[in-house]
Amino acid sequence: DLEVRATGDLETGAHHTIEDTGIVFGQALDRALGDRVGVTRYGHAVVPMDEARAAAAIDLSGRPYCVLEADLLPAGITGGMDHELVEEFFRAVANGARLTLHVTVERGTNAHHIIEATFKAFARALRQAVAIDPAETGVPSTKGTLTA
Repeated sequence: DLEVRATGDLETGAHHTIEDTGIVFGQALDRALGDRVGVTRYGHAVVPMDEARAAAAIDLSGRPYCVLEADLLPAGITGGMDHELVEEFFRAVANGARLTLHVTVERGTNAHHIIEATFKAFARALRQAVAIDPAETGVPSTKGTLTA
């Protein structure tokens, strides 16, 4: 469980606050994973949210990379957040946590539903990737490391 409280220069917009929150969350996740021994490493989830559907795939590779395919997400603001900041948040998490992340919006017309589906797909994929694999006795990599 995680509770996040953030303050920022919201009078200039939410960009820095959203990005910094993603960076700190990613860094905390990276520290919590340590050398990543015993983790499942990969996670994938598809989440429907009414008419919207989003998929997320994660690799705890130690190599930060983020792709957000969200052409269906219209420009605008939902809950006080610019829609373009969804990508900024995920990119910041991927960099901070040193993970590879692909998020794809597969369907949707309602921005709120699209955004909610992306975050829930990310969370479910992350849960899967960080889970301990009882069959894995070391680092799930032929190189022997996921942190370099």
